[in-house]
Amino acid sequence: MEHIDPAKAKLLDGIRAGKPCSFCQELDPRFSVRPALDQLVAGLNHSANAHVTEDGYVQHRMIELSQRRAKTAAA
Repeated sequence: MEHIDPAKAKLLDGIRAGKPCSFCQELDPRFSVRPALDQLVAGLNHSANAHVTEDGYVQHRMIELSQRRAKTAAA
């Protein structure tokens, strides 16, 4: 992960353990170039709502929606 700007580090206050979102890590080919905070989820839940940042949430939802679109197009 990249260096975290001290101003953005305040977002991590109160989060005991941040870890990379396994859903995004598996399905997003650009996951490794995302900013560090956008990769992280809080807790055990690897959902859009668990993302630490709003950008991480939005990127997660975009992946979910593209998955749904692909399924409906295949049907």
